[in-house]
Amino acid sequence: MARKPAEEVPSLRALEGVPLPQENPHLFGQEHAEQQILTAYRGNRLPHGLLLSGPVGVGKATLAFRLAKFLLAEPDPSANSVQKAVSLGIAPDHPIQRRVGEGAHPNVLHLQRPWDEKRKTFRTVISVETIRRIVPFVGTTAGEGLWRIVIVDGAEEMNRSAANALLKALEEPPVRTIFVLVTARPGQLLPTIRSRCRSFHFGLLSPEAIAQVFEALKVPQPPEKDLRTILSLASGSARRAIELARGDGLSLYRAINRAFASDDHAVLTAVANQAAAARGAAWAEFFDLVGGYLDRRIRHLPEPEKGVSPPELPLARWAELWEKIHRRSAEVETFNLDRRQFVLNVFEAVAEAVRHPHRPIFM
Repeated sequence: MARKPAEEVPSLRALEGVPLPQENPHLFGQEHAEQQILTAYRGNRLPHGLLLSGPVGVGKATLAFRLAKFLLAEPDPSANSVQKAVSLGIAPDHPIQRRVGEGAHPNVLHLQRPWDEKRKTFRTVISVETIRRIVPFVGTTAGEGLWRIVIVDGAEEMNRSAANALLKALEEPPVRTIFVLVTARPGQLLPTIRSRCRSFHFGLLSPEAIAQVFEALKVPQPPEKDLRTILSLASGSARRAIELARGDGLSLYRAINRAFASDDHAVLTAVANQAAAARGAAWAEFFDLVGGYLDRRIRHLPEPEKGVSPPELPLARWAELWEKIHRRSAEVETFNLDRRQFVLNVFEAVAEAVRHPHRPIFM
């Protein structure tokens, strides 16, 4: 009997139709960090630990792999080609592009939250077992003059044991081995890990840079009016903009606006049904949109779309709602509670707070 082929393991950062960071040869809007790293390499001053921090979806992982490819293609920092390089990009048809993109280069170790085959989901943390893969990796022969690159993607997701194991590797770095830590929350890393890395902060992308990403990755651009709303909601994140442009994000955002401005049970129920039907990334997107809406209320910012009139509440009430919704959403995820009822409770809590500004908020 023929053996059943193994199912392909999904990628943690995958967006349908969009290249993964290791496959993507393009980088936009982060020239400052790229030039700092290139300058350090040219001067033979590249640190063994690099910490790339910044918001989600702004190019941190892309630059990590871009650096890995450049080091493998240009292992000698004193080479004329390195001294004349204007970026860390290498030719799109260079063999290293393909090998790193396919995860097939023996000198690149990419570590992130692993896939749980039994539960068909990604694990919630990077465990010590994952980080311990570094030991045999750095113990192999890299080849004369070549680099080894360890990329820890989502480094803030390491548990304590994993963080301590990584710290040990950073304290005793092997020759010609570079550790690149990618994180959206550097404050969650051990201070001792941060102190052993040189930090490079990635800022939010400009609308122009996001437009370049759309063009380079061949993401269809929505109508101009929708694009303006998407860019505002994306808050400088190319990934967020792509998710909104390609999915039902804009429709969901408009539905959320209707629900927060209404106390009509039929309207609230319809939006709750739409949100509860979302799964995976779409469900996370719903909470990103709700969180963004509440954040704008707390900061007294207008909605991205004209003509939207959010309900009026004191700042303390919006902050209280945000805190209770955030806490309750974690319980829904942890205990697999009824999503539809939870969403309905969120909208009804806001409507009740508007009707009775001084009553306690219950969810």
